[in-house]
Amino acid sequence: MSEFIQQLPALIGVVIGALGSYVVVVRSDRQRFHRERAARWEERRLAVYSDYARTLKKTITLACRVAAHFGNDPHPHPLSPEEAAPLLAESTLARDPDGEALLLLGSPEVVEKARVWVMVVLEMEQFLREETRDPATWRALLERHRNGRDGYYAAVRGDLALPPGLTVRWQLPPARS
Repeated sequence: MSEFIQQLPALIGVVIGALGSYVVVVRSDRQRFHRERAARWEERRLAVYSDYARTLKKTITLACRVAAHFGNDPHPHPLSPEEAAPLLAESTLARDPDGEALLLLGSPEVVEKARVWVMVVLEMEQFLREETRDPATWRALLERHRNGRDGYYAAVRGDLALPPGLTVRWQLPPARS
């Protein structure tokens, strides 16, 4: 029995060491799991944010082409409203599921900035449905769209902890008269 008591401190040390190792491994596995899960969600959010922006950009490009048809925009490839109608319908249909994914996965700030941006896009579509010929008003809508887009991108970068990006404003030729 006295041999057992002499060996007891060493045995207790081994048990404590094993438990300590187990706790360290479990904690590091848990931390790695949380990091990997956060990275997966960030990737999914980035994909949702990108898809939504791409869908809106498609609508805006079509709107600029139609606006060029009415003489409001300098886009080099004008498109009549009749030719654009099926393309705009397709773009609008794509916007709904992308918007739902944004509502599901987006941060409140990103969703709010997306709402601001899409409201301008809806105004642009309405402007074109009315077949308005007013380049100054169209330029103001384009400026509001660019500001909405910039706000959306800034919110996305903030949500995903990305570095700030550049706001690029291309100089476009004036609209045809």
